Amino acid sequence: MPRPMGSTERMTADKSEPIARLYTDGACSGNPGPGGWGAVLEWNGHRKELHGGEPATTNNRMELTAAIKAIESLSRAVTVELYTDSRYLKDGVTLWLKDWKRRGWKIADKKPVKNIDLWQQIDALLTQHKISWHWVKAHNGHEQNERADELARLGIVELRDASPNENA
Repeated sequence: MPRPMGSTERMTADKSEPIARLYTDGACSGNPGPGGWGAVLEWNGHRKELHGGEPATTNNRMELTAAIKAIESLSRAVTVELYTDSRYLKDGVTLWLKDWKRRGWKIADKKPVKNIDLWQQIDALLTQHKISWHWVKAHNGHEQNERADELARLGIVELRDASPNENA
């Protein structure tokens, strides 16, 4: 079983093992409001796209959900490079998570961590894969990040289309 990655450690893949590259994004129409998440997965010459939505959520929850769904979709333990435009997600994993756990899932001022359910899911996934976390600037022409954003917005559209029209 692969060892978990330290919070700031960058893992290097065995040259014979392809790296899974995950590009994730979340979106929200209103914050809170209906939200969507999207992910683009690339591995060994293959590409897969995922998306979904929730009726009442926040942008941060959708950013976390996108990463969770992308990692959960991996069929086996692999080395992962995860790209996100969310500092909340990247900094949460690489800078804050260790201290939150040490404090019993509390932030420095002893208040509970927001979105604890999702952070605990991410924490559990970290033991299953070697993951390095990368931040990319949003809406800056990064092809896979732009596609993840489109997928997240599609999650919102599909959610709205599936909901009965309240004004009818």
